[in-house]
Amino acid sequence: MLVRLQSTIGRDDLIEQMVLLPEPKKTFSKKASTAKPVNLIVAYDASPKSHTALDIAFWIAHQTRLATNKPVTVQAVYVVADKYKSQYSDISSFTRHITPLECPVSNVSKSVTPVLTQPKLQAIAPHLQEKSLAVLQQADKILWQARSLAEEWQGSFKSHLRFGTIGMELKKVVELEAADILFIGCRSVNHPIIQALGSDFPCAVLGIPSCIDE
Repeated sequence: MLVRLQSTIGRDDLIEQMVLLPEPKKTFSKKASTAKPVNLIVAYDASPKSHTALDIAFWIAHQTRLATNKPVTVQAVYVVADKYKSQYSDISSFTRHITPLECPVSNVSKSVTPVLTQPKLQAIAPHLQEKSLAVLQQADKILWQARSLAEEWQGSFKSHLRFGTIGMELKKVVELEAADILFIGCRSVNHPIIQALGSDFPCAVLGIPSCIDE
């Protein structure tokens, strides 16, 4: 995927710049891997760098579909950090019916649905503290931005809202979705998020290339 990206933009150093954690060694059969759909996970918080990471993921997904005819899904994950735990401690009992705040969209161009539709927010609002509701509304806004970009690419998209430690929650989603790549909006292996993921992460982790500002 990265070689294809390098060729398109005329660079030969993207792999060195973008691979923050290499793909782990896996034992698998060629028959099984050929049929396996491709899942690209993006840690997204609406920051400019995470938006760049999401844009790169959509571009790679688009090119991969064209080159291989494999189904490719881009998935955005927004994690509400532990430091806000006191604000959303009353959310958990009312979000079980939203499974769990994940809304897969098989064809974004035909069905663009926010993580929390307005009726769902109105239904749970009376049971939530004001701060907790604000957290959900902010998360809904952030993931809606990701879905808007997905609509432009007209690809398969899925979003996740998670609560907890960012490294742990990203790993859970990667394992749950059998992800091939995790995209992070950073450039260094020394970034706190990369350090939190650990060296035994279940898939390759890519950052954004430093040449993006040139």
